[in-house]
Amino acid sequence: MAIIAKSSGNGDGVAYSPIPAGNYVARCYSMIEIGTLNEVILGNEKRVQKIRITFELPTELKVFNPEKGEQPCVISKEFTLSTNEKSNLRAFLTAWRGKAFTEEEAKAFDVAKLLGVPCLLNIIHKQGRKDPSKTFDEIASATPLPKGMVCPPQINPTFEFSHSEWDWEKFNGLPNFLQEKIKQSEEYKAMAAKPAAPAPSAPAPLVQPMVVSSTTAPEWTQPTVIIPTQDQIDESDLLPF
Repeated sequence: MAIIAKSSGNGDGVAYSPIPAGNYVARCYSMIEIGTLNEVILGNEKRVQKIRITFELPTELKVFNPEKGEQPCVISKEFTLSTNEKSNLRAFLTAWRGKAFTEEEAKAFDVAKLLGVPCLLNIIHKQGRKDPSKTFDEIASATPLPKGMVCPPQINPTFEFSHSEWDWEKFNGLPNFLQEKIKQSEEYKAMAAKPAAPAPSAPAPLVQPMVVSSTTAPEWTQPTVIIPTQDQIDESDLLPF
């Protein structure tokens, strides 16, 4: 299933402990389409289509559940699904792939290509907005793995969730806070308003991929992008996007 970005315009009771700030070998394993939400940006309400990208840190193992043993730490970041030249997603991906997007590439980019791709994540700490006494971890940037550095094999199963290929089993397995956020999306509300359809007698037509477009309205902020020089990138492990 493709999740395409175009250039046209933890609440489950688990104790939270921030990942120490620093650089980590990581791998993208989860891509979730949250959907179209109304957000207030600089005092103005805007419609934005959101995705949530999650990485595992295979060298940072902890026991979160005694029944499951050691599992990798994970960290997520949300983006507006846009590859507009001013968008945060485009800047993030440019740093990750180590080269700029051509306008042709930015017109329609399938973010599902990121699944399984390794990187070097830079994680920073920030104080909570509502409670400055609390500290939270945050992804600052992703870059290609330096030459000679190898990412261990993926541990968590690949996970992809999209409104275009709705899966109740996947949805029900999401954390409660994420389910509630998805329920606020235009896509979910439209689906919930439709009467239940009878089971199809023939295979359903192919769904449209989730694409990010460069004409989608971008976020209002843009992170600093540091792109490694070509000799810092291991050419034997070129990124597939």
